[in-house]
Amino acid sequence: MTKTALFLAGAGALALGGFALAQPGSGGGGTAVYWMTADTLSGMGGMMGGGRPSAGAVLGAMMGRGGGMGSGYAKTLRLELGSNARPAGEPTAEHLPPAGLGAGPSLPLVSPRQVTATEEPTTGFPPNMERPRGRILIYWGCGEHARPGQPVVIDFATISAGRLPPAFANMNVHPELGPSASRFGTYGEWPNEKSRTRVPQNASLVGDHVVHGNYSPEIRFTLGPGQDFLAPVTLVSQAASPSGAVPVVWQPVPGARAWFATAMGAGGNGDMVMWTSSEVQTAPMMDYMSEGEIARLVQQRVLMPGTADRCTVPAEVAHAGQASMFTLTAFGGQANFSHPVRPARAPASWHPDWTVKLRVKSTYMGLLGQDMGAMMRGEERNDQGANDGDQPKKKKKRSILDGLGGMIPH
Repeated sequence: MTKTALFLAGAGALALGGFALAQPGSGGGGTAVYWMTADTLSGMGGMMGGGRPSAGAVLGAMMGRGGGMGSGYAKTLRLELGSNARPAGEPTAEHLPPAGLGAGPSLPLVSPRQVTATEEPTTGFPPNMERPRGRILIYWGCGEHARPGQPVVIDFATISAGRLPPAFANMNVHPELGPSASRFGTYGEWPNEKSRTRVPQNASLVGDHVVHGNYSPEIRFTLGPGQDFLAPVTLVSQAASPSGAVPVVWQPVPGARAWFATAMGAGGNGDMVMWTSSEVQTAPMMDYMSEGEIARLVQQRVLMPGTADRCTVPAEVAHAGQASMFTLTAFGGQANFSHPVRPARAPASWHPDWTVKLRVKSTYMGLLGQDMGAMMRGEERNDQGANDGDQPKKKKKRSILDGLGGMIPH
């Protein structure tokens, strides 16, 4: 595993592990809880379609089929049902979606097999993964240059020992914990080991939905036009300026409540570089949040507002991190349903028969300062990000796809 991969795993454990420790959950009494998580992926995420691409998927994407590389984005959907009711026999449940989803008339919610944990608790790194060495250089804030006092330097040994840096351990961020096999008596999910169907690029959630099974009451709800997948995040430009800073400009995404950008890359001497668009020091945030939490973090300038359309990655970040991975996330709103309908001033004792939560976001992932489309076509680019039509011809760069010949069976 490369140092960059080790860093990304460590950073993810650092960011998300602290969140999980901050807010333990409960099963929610006798209420059945259903979550729908819808993400739109573009850039490298769209190329992978939410997972590692197979040779067949790569060929299909190259030919413009589906939601992969040729067409620029993909959609993913995750369904999770939790209930403390325990059926007499094997748990069974299914989701009957509207035809516009394009994933078939029935999505089976399969209960994962119970696995007894044998591994000792870890700090968030995979059990057999070599602990990374070196330091993390942390930057934050949009602008031509990094602010005074940056970067903050953290030794990897501190994280490997299970000690979170104070700036991260004390983060006042409140994620939501949804259904899971560990938090509910019975749990079902889709996709699963029996059904790995992917939703098509033109999938829509709009319409009538029915969820039923032998461990939850029947759940019926309707999603409207504003309660659907977000549009893909599309970058307008991200060419480096003369100073080395990278101004990133993107198209608006209807329904976006907030934006958050990160850049992560390898520096010299084993160091890793991490930057976020937050105006205050924080860890990468890529998980979903409630609308109230999003509004609070926008007010505190941790998240950019939904109207934002640009942010400059400082020159110091671009210089320090080689081949930095750039991620830009648009957080959408949520749709919540329950039966009975939640009263305006619900008492603490209020427990509906069921609740439904729809969460949506749209995420772009690519190399900082690189046009992914041009890279995949193998086009040469100059420092201003334009094609080199007016410059002397250079040796053509290898396309990302040039090395795929040996991967694809004849």
